[in-house]
Amino acid sequence: MPSWPVEFRVPEESAGKRLDAMVVSQLSDFSRAAVQRAIAAGQVLVDGQPAKASLRLTTEMLIEVTGIETLRPGPEPEEIPLDILYEDDWMIVVNKPAGMIVHPAKGHWRGTLASALAFRFEQLSSVGGPTRPGIVHRLDRDTSGVILVAKTDRSHQALADQFQARTVEKEYLAIVRGVPDRDADVIDKPIGVHPRMRERMAIRADHETSRDAVTKIEVVERFKRFALIRAIPKTGRTHQIRVHLASIGLPVLCDKLYGGSSEVTGEELGSKGASPIVLTRQALHAQQITFGHPQSGERMTVAAPIAEDIEAAISCLRDSA
Repeated sequence: MPSWPVEFRVPEESAGKRLDAMVVSQLSDFSRAAVQRAIAAGQVLVDGQPAKASLRLTTEMLIEVTGIETLRPGPEPEEIPLDILYEDDWMIVVNKPAGMIVHPAKGHWRGTLASALAFRFEQLSSVGGPTRPGIVHRLDRDTSGVILVAKTDRSHQALADQFQARTVEKEYLAIVRGVPDRDADVIDKPIGVHPRMRERMAIRADHETSRDAVTKIEVVERFKRFALIRAIPKTGRTHQIRVHLASIGLPVLCDKLYGGSSEVTGEELGSKGASPIVLTRQALHAQQITFGHPQSGERMTVAAPIAEDIEAAISCLRDSA
């Protein structure tokens, strides 16, 4: 393996070459797919800036590669309990717990939903590649709730097509800091990669990473300094609900990345009783999902019970009323 980072300049004879092809020519131990993943992850810089794989290079451009990750052949099956909300011959619906990463990634090869699925089910779709058997979409590690899994390639494609067409309806519950001044609202703000912190997204227009993003929000219950919100995303951008709510001054409770605090006690929530820490992750739960069954096309809704830690936080808030 190379010693990262690797830097090189574009020679005159390579002018006009695509960025991904140029990197492969210099680092032949890695496949073009691995290089493209690294470029998409911002691990390849051109003159100090992230770029697209299709960028046409010019002479003397400086290319810096900070790392390229090779995929393992697949998740290691692990006997991890799963809360199955629905299952048939074509698909599975799982209630994912907070703290579980959906599929293997750098630094997180064990304890994933993919590993748990590989242990429990003999057949899962292969459309997502060897590290994502059955995985149709994802939830952030610390977001709990409902997630769809495909057993066959055909059902995977049918579900993926619905996500692409935006006919899948998802509803989330979130506890936010702050009290909205209206019962319902629509947040329509583009989201792109944060200009300085790669692990974050940001409200960002007119940038190559920016994509349209729309979230409908409804107030379920108001408290003194907090509120219980229903969030219905119309698009599926990374961290969309968290970024959108923070952008209007209503960050998700215990969202360290966008809200600044990672835990909260009962006392902080206004509970009159004891005040141990009641929540140590973002108060965001994928409560239900509505979609067309991949085989019959019949419209169906599957809901996940509210996670215990979020329920405990809500109880503290109601105790303060």
